[in-house]
Amino acid sequence: MYILIPVAVLGVIGLVAALILFFCSKKFAVKEDPRLGQVGEVLPQANCGGCGYPGCSGFAAACVKAAEKGSLEGLNCPTGGAAVMGQVSEILGLNAVASDPKVAVVRCNGSCENRPRTVAYDGMKTCKAMNACGAGETGCQFGCLGCGDCVVACQFDAIHINKETGLPEVDGDKCVACGACVKACPRMIIELRKKGKGKGMRLWVQCVNKEKGAVAKKSCAAACIACGMCEKVCQFDAVHVVNNVAYIDPEKCKMCRKCESVCPQNAIHSNGFPKPVEKKKLADLLPKPKPTETAGAEKTEGVGLALNKEVKSKIELEKTVQKEEPKAEKSKAKIDYSVTEDPILRKIRMENTQQS
Repeated sequence: MYILIPVAVLGVIGLVAALILFFCSKKFAVKEDPRLGQVGEVLPQANCGGCGYPGCSGFAAACVKAAEKGSLEGLNCPTGGAAVMGQVSEILGLNAVASDPKVAVVRCNGSCENRPRTVAYDGMKTCKAMNACGAGETGCQFGCLGCGDCVVACQFDAIHINKETGLPEVDGDKCVACGACVKACPRMIIELRKKGKGKGMRLWVQCVNKEKGAVAKKSCAAACIACGMCEKVCQFDAVHVVNNVAYIDPEKCKMCRKCESVCPQNAIHSNGFPKPVEKKKLADLLPKPKPTETAGAEKTEGVGLALNKEVKSKIELEKTVQKEEPKAEKSKAKIDYSVTEDPILRKIRMENTQQS
């Protein structure tokens, strides 16, 4: 009897608590859009952060929210690419937004040959730690440190350190442009650029050194010296020298490769082209100036000087007469100048009179 009473009390308390919880769950329930789960299922679940959101769940929520506005513009899953974005658009009932595939590019050519070591670093072998200590083991304070933080950050095995050059190299077939290597680099020498057509045709300046030409060249033999030749030869306003280093705008570049052909430092690199570029001089690529009015006047004057034989003979006859006549009778001599009214002939005649 004494046992049944506590059991009954506890049962009643449990029943009341369950009813309260049930009421609260219905009253304060948060309705979740079923499309969130559907979008999340088609995403690669790499959680790389390349989309700019905290994981695939955050990107799925952003896509569903954007669908309410009627457009997915500005949203892209770099890992899944166009195929995944097409499935997301189909789920949300929107048109797929086409975007150019991108790839990571290392903007440094400071290999062991071009940029010799000047000091030895003894410490934690990470780019972040070495950058915090100073310029690194070379004289360039802008170039790659070569410790491989980008390699550790990459989840797709798309970037590795070349043992001969000491620089990271990106495998374009494996790179998904998630941007993890870009965030991991403390010197920001890795950039996401358009992958390009065909076999990945792209053009970029492989240098980020912002020092003046002489100083930059002293620290690295392949550094951009900001000579501006690439900027002068570009007809599409795609190359500009900013802060002592050239930069090629991938949105404006037409891949003509003229800038690469005139670069004296070989700081501009290309990828995916069938043939290497032929080096040329700046004067050969600049557009030839149009003939000006002055040039036209000189040409007209030259034509005017080419007088016919009759006029020339008259001038020679005049000179002969002036030489043979005595000085006293020179003032009385009259010569018929009505042969021609050409102003150039008149000028020559006046000069001959002054000389005599």
